[in-house]
Amino acid sequence: MSTLIWILLATFLVSLIAFVGAVTLALSPKTLKKILLALVGLAAGTLIGGAFLHLIPEALHEMEDMSGVSHDNVMLMVIVGFVIFFILEKVLWRHCHEKDCKIHTFAYLNLFGDGLHNFLDGLIIAAGFLAGSEIGLVTTLAVAFHEIPQEIGDFGVLVHGGITRAKALMFNFATAVTAVAGGVIGYFLIPEIGNFDIYILPIAAGGFLYIAAADLIPELHKERRASRTVLAFAMFLIGIFLMWGMKFIIHGVH
Repeated sequence: MSTLIWILLATFLVSLIAFVGAVTLALSPKTLKKILLALVGLAAGTLIGGAFLHLIPEALHEMEDMSGVSHDNVMLMVIVGFVIFFILEKVLWRHCHEKDCKIHTFAYLNLFGDGLHNFLDGLIIAAGFLAGSEIGLVTTLAVAFHEIPQEIGDFGVLVHGGITRAKALMFNFATAVTAVAGGVIGYFLIPEIGNFDIYILPIAAGGFLYIAAADLIPELHKERRASRTVLAFAMFLIGIFLMWGMKFIIHGVH
């Protein structure tokens, strides 16, 4: 199977996660909160594991074949990625987690920000598959796991902002499918730039670390119940071990 087909398949499957909001309609608020916390823990673990165990090591490995590029350059790109995602979140999509949020126009701002976010996810997935099947699969998993709780939250924001549930699902999918566009553009653009994966992978890693540290882990700290905290932490560790285990699973296939 060609790299482009893998990218198209991965980005389309990630886009389908937008419909996960429909599942929440059958759940009570109490059950939904418990499930969301566990998913947030899993997402945080996969993002951190993906960054430290796959994306950064792969960038360092690619760097060894180049002259004039030091480890410091790769680590600097990780910081750049962290800062870029900080700016994007601050400027484009201010998350509203409170039920009494009165900013109904935020629903549309959220759609714009989410579309850009998913487009970047597509670029990252494309860069992953261009760097190798292992990095592509790991990147896709990390993106998918952090998209699940985010898409559930986005669905809630849209409905609360006055958009009907049916339209909210379709709007969510419309913004999610921008990941496919990002994947296609990345597939054709990244090879033309030359050695772009050495920079986009650590930038993606910085973005993953930002999302985990700034958005997801703080949510885990808000929970005061011991049982839910333990469950979320266990899912966090499972996410890390999942990324660690991917090394052995994929290498075993080769």
